[in-house]
Amino acid sequence: MPDRTHHRACLRDLAQQHRLPDHQPMDQMTLEWIVRNRPVNFVAAPSLPRPGLMLVPERSWFAAPRLTGSNHGIRHNARVSLLAALLAEELGLDGDDIAAVCAAGAVHDCRRLDDRDDPGHGQRAASWFRQHAATVTKALGRAVPAAVLERAAQAIAVHDVPYSRFTVHQEHAYRQAPHLTDVLKAADCMDRYRLPLRRWWPDTTRLRIAVPDWLPPAAFTLVVHSEQAALDGATHHQALTAAHQTLITR
Repeated sequence: MPDRTHHRACLRDLAQQHRLPDHQPMDQMTLEWIVRNRPVNFVAAPSLPRPGLMLVPERSWFAAPRLTGSNHGIRHNARVSLLAALLAEELGLDGDDIAAVCAAGAVHDCRRLDDRDDPGHGQRAASWFRQHAATVTKALGRAVPAAVLERAAQAIAVHDVPYSRFTVHQEHAYRQAPHLTDVLKAADCMDRYRLPLRRWWPDTTRLRIAVPDWLPPAAFTLVVHSEQAALDGATHHQALTAAHQTLITR
């Protein structure tokens, strides 16, 4: 049984004190606070209407290895890949778009240098994705047309930019394939239940697509189960697979 003694201040306390560090791994006290604050309107035992597609990124894909186990690391990126694929299916997108936005979710934060705002990390991740698209699609297990991958890269590039702050160039790129950007932004938003202040949790008014009722409670449960498993000693892949399976079998 892992030692759960708290040797450092928890993220919840640090956030309240405006002292969050550059590196923000989940801790037991913060996760327990998240569990206690489960939104009251969520169903008790959420499930997914379909399995969905999830890509767990490799540690080598990240610019800062220390962040792979942090709040914008492997588990976050993998959950966003699953949520993006589920949303894409919900919207009736075709198989290539579903695969592309799943891949985009898996790498969208891979070029972060810290767990703060880190302006420009979307553009850096998009550049990395363009250079390593073959590696990512091989890990995904299916080929995706180059044109679709380029639209996914454009979505990655602006995922961290509010719609209201798009430059003329970004707005033009967005108009080429708005559905991929909208899905990636929504999926990223839905994984915000991992954050230590409720005011940072999902705000669907900022989105341009409707989120189905089943998704928020499922996203919350995915965070809680995967983060707890990781704290209990599971590998990233084990934690994510177990949490995903729980939502499929309910």
